[in-house]
Amino acid sequence: MSRDTKRTQVDDAGGQSKPEAQGTTQTPPAHRPSLFRRIGRRVDAIPLSTKLVTCIIVLLTIGTIGISFSIRTLVGNYLLQKTDTQLINQAQLVFNNMDSLGDTTDSENSRNSLMNTYYVEVRTSDSKITGTGLVPVLKDGVVSEPSLPADGSSDGVTLGQPFTTQAVVHVTGNHTPDHSTMQAAQWPWRVVALPWSERGKDGQVKSSGIVYIGLSLSDQIDTANTLTRYCAMVGIAVVLLGAILGTIVVQSTLTPLKRIEKTAAKIAAGDLSQRVPDMPENTEVGSLSVSLNSMLTRIEESFHAQEETTEKMKQFVSDASHELRTPLAAIHGYAELYKMQRDMPGALERADESIEHIEASSSRMTVLVEDLLSLARLDEGRGIDITQQVPLTSVVRDAADDLHALDPDRGISCGRVTLNPGTDLEHPSDFAFQDGDMPAITLTGDASRLRQVVTNIVGNIHRYTPADSPVEISMGVLPASISPESLSRMPANEQSMHHLVEAIEVGQSMQVGMNYAIVRFSDHGPGVPPEARSKIFERFYTADPSRARQKGGTGLGMAIAQSVVKAHHGFICASGSDGGGLTLTVVLPVAPVEPQPVPLVETRKADKKSRKTKKQG
Repeated sequence: MSRDTKRTQVDDAGGQSKPEAQGTTQTPPAHRPSLFRRIGRRVDAIPLSTKLVTCIIVLLTIGTIGISFSIRTLVGNYLLQKTDTQLINQAQLVFNNMDSLGDTTDSENSRNSLMNTYYVEVRTSDSKITGTGLVPVLKDGVVSEPSLPADGSSDGVTLGQPFTTQAVVHVTGNHTPDHSTMQAAQWPWRVVALPWSERGKDGQVKSSGIVYIGLSLSDQIDTANTLTRYCAMVGIAVVLLGAILGTIVVQSTLTPLKRIEKTAAKIAAGDLSQRVPDMPENTEVGSLSVSLNSMLTRIEESFHAQEETTEKMKQFVSDASHELRTPLAAIHGYAELYKMQRDMPGALERADESIEHIEASSSRMTVLVEDLLSLARLDEGRGIDITQQVPLTSVVRDAADDLHALDPDRGISCGRVTLNPGTDLEHPSDFAFQDGDMPAITLTGDASRLRQVVTNIVGNIHRYTPADSPVEISMGVLPASISPESLSRMPANEQSMHHLVEAIEVGQSMQVGMNYAIVRFSDHGPGVPPEARSKIFERFYTADPSRARQKGGTGLGMAIAQSVVKAHHGFICASGSDGGGLTLTVVLPVAPVEPQPVPLVETRKADKKSRKTKKQG
């Protein structure tokens, strides 16, 4: 056989050769997790409630066993010390009766008719037994004696030091004792060896030796066993009661977690309005519930915002396509018309007319595309620098001059913004126009973008109001107890305007909050219906589309103005003018604003307020 194809391998057991194909690879043994890891995986698979109840039972069991053992040990030691004291106290009585005890050698006489509990044995100085004075006799003739060193020996015995020894049991006569008597007789003995001596009349030591005094530990052991049984019963009751109460407490504690699980399942099914039931915030589950509800509220808001953004994007694309199609169709139509008429008489004059229309449509399309690009940049946070020092008063004055140049017959009044205090619920506080010079206001922002906002507002006034209708332009600086972040998040409606007025009232009365520049443009034209005022900031929205196209409007001016104002952490809103017309209010923070995260406490309060509003609704 060729060495290139096979090789031999010596078997360790028998030394036999086994052929092994060359080139074959042996599969390494699969890695097996360690014992602790396998145990950990099994423990992880156990439900939390079972783990907690098991831990409670184990701790109670260990505690009751430890307490019972300690009690038995303490009581046993106490009884043993008490027994030793009794033995020592009986020594004097024994010494006083040494004559009678020492002469009592007859076993029958030594087993007194009285049911003695003590055992007394007298030995000489050479450990020879001279008498057994007292021997306890149990019922049915059962005799229990301590196991002492043999006659003539005292090995292992320390005088005056009590020691424990086993019992020697035998039955006298023809009695048949019961099991309990025999068991009681077999309990150990507690024995103390004491020296004794007898002196003669001359004072010399006549005789001496050792007296063994013993007391059976049956009563003490029986007491300890009874105590142990009681401790065991009490311990079992405590463990069972603890297991029952622990199960109830654990189940009630984990019930909110099960509710959270059910709520999560409903949310996973698509119901984002579900919330975890409220719990006290000082508990772990309550804190978790508040955090989860706050997170769920933000998720729901983000989801709805995404849906709204998607719908707005679809509408935006549709409107943009429609708006772009109009000038493109005009360009295409006039180009085709030029081709058709270029060989006809008078083609040159008609060509100039077609080119003028093409140029007008191209210019309108250019403006529309630039506005779309501007909105796209603002949506992405680009194309704006809010770190410049902007002379807002100059920007507003220039816009007023531009409007006067466009409409020379229009009456334009400039002045200050003041807050007119309300008299009752029907006449609440509101902004008022005060004729005079506009205050000098400088704030931090983007000068070109803010000029674009003012220009768009003035352009709308020029396009949509009669050329001879009056306009009031006012501005001022007022404190308000509201943060720029909250201000920029308010919707553009009159309810938000009322909240702003209330914040300004609080800021003026308590001298708190930030200073805000307020600019108002009030016209007295046809105005906008109340239900449509918040829509003028939507993209491509126009109150009269046909009229807007006739005057060159694209429907993006107010949308751009709102995006710029929000980028400055400001607020813009449309409301009705006194005497008819429309008023646009722009609110901008004077000082630069640093973006700050929303505190969790405010989020929780807002979440609770939102849920209460939903419940009341």
